[in-house]
Amino acid sequence: MARRLVDTPPRDSFRPEMLNGLPPPARDWLAHAIAMGTPLWRTAQLTMHGTLKVGGRWCPFEATQVHAPSHGMLWKARARMMGLPIVGHDLYADGRGEMRWKLLGLLPVVRGDGPDIARSARGRLAGEAVAMVPTWLVGPHVTWTAEGPRTAVAHFTVDQEPFDIRLESGDGGTLRSVSFQRWGAPRPGDAFGLYPFGCEILEEHTLSGLTVPRRMRAGWFFGGPRFESEGEFFRATVDSLRPL
Repeated sequence: MARRLVDTPPRDSFRPEMLNGLPPPARDWLAHAIAMGTPLWRTAQLTMHGTLKVGGRWCPFEATQVHAPSHGMLWKARARMMGLPIVGHDLYADGRGEMRWKLLGLLPVVRGDGPDIARSARGRLAGEAVAMVPTWLVGPHVTWTAEGPRTAVAHFTVDQEPFDIRLESGDGGTLRSVSFQRWGAPRPGDAFGLYPFGCEILEEHTLSGLTVPRRMRAGWFFGGPRFESEGEFFRATVDSLRPL
């Protein structure tokens, strides 16, 4: 599956004229995120570690991920809950999404698929594309608008679903947060629908010509008090990123 997600090799490199005509906050962020001359990669492989909030408990995890915004993503992780290992994956490919998680690698504990899971996974793919594969944001398939001097909104589609991804920047174009409306059911018993979702960037690093998040936290109800009290469920440190 990981091989199927890898996009075609880049045919061009990042050049100054590619920023012409963009609103200032989009131009500033792209110039910060992509070193001039960097190939316009469309796939990245990551490793990370952190904690996941499951059932009110924060559980440590380690994970690898292949992220190809034009095709899909595969996130494979190993976590520990109350001292017991849980292994599994989140997947989006060919328009479908799935979650498969097993206790001790044998006993199913989470299993999900269907249209709602696919749409939620598609939202995750769109949001993480901005943060982790910024070179994918260069080209006519993405249009940009500005909401103030430091807020850029990227408009694009993934498998015919439109997304408006908001990027908040700091000094010099440093990425502070990514937010959008994501399909999901944030809490048990919630109806599926569009809810505020986002990621706060706590630290960046530069790898292979890309300046991307190193430490971050993410969750539902982003931008409001419910994010802190009940929405945050993901804290991670990206250990490596390798364009493919």
